[in-house]
Amino acid sequence: MTATYENLIREDLGPVVRILVNRPRVANAQDRPTLDELDAVLRELADDEAVRVVILGGEGKHFSSGHDMQAGLAPRPGHEDEGFTVERVWFHEAKYYVEYCLAVRNFPKPTIAEVKGAAIAGGFMVANMCDLIVASEDAFFSDPVVQGMAAAGVEVLVHPWVMTSRRAREMLFTGEPISAQDALEMGMVNRVVPRADLESATLELANKVAQAYPFATRLLKRSLNLTQDMMGFTNAIQAHFATHDLSHASVESAEMRAARGR
Repeated sequence: MTATYENLIREDLGPVVRILVNRPRVANAQDRPTLDELDAVLRELADDEAVRVVILGGEGKHFSSGHDMQAGLAPRPGHEDEGFTVERVWFHEAKYYVEYCLAVRNFPKPTIAEVKGAAIAGGFMVANMCDLIVASEDAFFSDPVVQGMAAAGVEVLVHPWVMTSRRAREMLFTGEPISAQDALEMGMVNRVVPRADLESATLELANKVAQAYPFATRLLKRSLNLTQDMMGFTNAIQAHFATHDLSHASVESAEMRAARGR
């Protein structure tokens, strides 16, 4: 069974469901409708007892190029005079980038990110909300927002939780990408496979996970997430979000937007 949504493709594969962001013309950039749709589908799958594992991926060449910067803060109908304000950025990003991203992390069943090509910024964040990551050999992970946006523009600062602090600092300070092989060696990625084998290898892993007893798996995932939370994960994410939004109000950020006509 395959169902096509406005911005997603859903493939029902027995106890496994694969969800693909279906915006290949913009390298699967995430806009409001896409994130709304993804959140709604995950809520539906959480209550479906037949579904044991969810795979998240992207149609076409890339996992995701991140947030759709053209559509992300486009004026809402009837609110064309909103302007670029701290309030507007806060409410938009708190919902679409933090709440929706953490909903992936807190989804009660195992999730696997199927990463090929680019996983940039928002794409990096979503991939790292998943329990496991399978990447193609040509995949890379990048978050160039400090260099490119003159802001501490990392809405969900998951980076030091999935790699060493020093590697996270280097990645964020320089904006340089991390290859799939480097991500494997640092423990951020579980498996790296040839691009041609990505879908089959991810599905094979998903089916193996799906063989585990579902209630036991749900309880174990809950405890693993709680372990991170006891170490400060969610508090750290929320604390940085305020810093992130504050940086948008800086002189540097304003100068950058003016230079780019935004």
